[in-house]
Amino acid sequence: MNGIYKVHEIGALIKDNSYVGRGIVVGMSESGKNAVFAYFIMGRSENSRNRIFIEKGEEVTIYPFDESKVKDPSLIIYSPVRRAGDAIVVTNGDQTDTVCDYLTRGKTFEEALASRCFEPDAPNFTPRISGMLDLGEGGFTYKLSILKSADEAGSACNRYTFSYEPRKGLGHFIHTYNCDGDPIPTFTGEPERVAIPDDMDAFANDLWENLNEANKISLYVRYTDLATGKFERVLINKNK
Repeated sequence: MNGIYKVHEIGALIKDNSYVGRGIVVGMSESGKNAVFAYFIMGRSENSRNRIFIEKGEEVTIYPFDESKVKDPSLIIYSPVRRAGDAIVVTNGDQTDTVCDYLTRGKTFEEALASRCFEPDAPNFTPRISGMLDLGEGGFTYKLSILKSADEAGSACNRYTFSYEPRKGLGHFIHTYNCDGDPIPTFTGEPERVAIPDDMDAFANDLWENLNEANKISLYVRYTDLATGKFERVLINKNK
């Protein structure tokens, strides 16, 4: 198969990579029945590792596991998953709120993210990654975005958006970093093509078991039935 069309197993992509940071997968299940997304977080510092996912209805929020250890809550506490009309928004920061606000006002995913930039955590300048699943009457489509520094000084922000027409069994995977490092190298290239099975538990397990044991923190996977709008999910927190 032509290399650019190769579809990877998600576990194989991450199993030997100690730090891909935060990651988003969006796609369609193998049968075409479900719109699928996954979001996970990793962390190297005590502050970053002190987190859990909490689900409230269709919204997922990140909270400190031990509030007494919180040093800087600004980049820790946010809602990575929210609903705005027919759209499900999943991001790695408080730009979730920005996108939902813009969509509610009739504006676009791209317009929302044009108002945001990468995170101000020099020297890493962590990219903001975002996904949107549009479940409107026109049929399921999805987008992924990354906002990242144009240079090592953080002097400008480059913005990239990828728009997809779903294909059965195919998803796209974007993450904040290529691998570990100091500073940590930002994700480069297009989102990676990954297989999306019909078995949600198997997909979630493949992801969770292959994330680096020391650095993985939390995972959320949701399968939404395109015919009924009902969803099933898997939520895993390393901190219990």
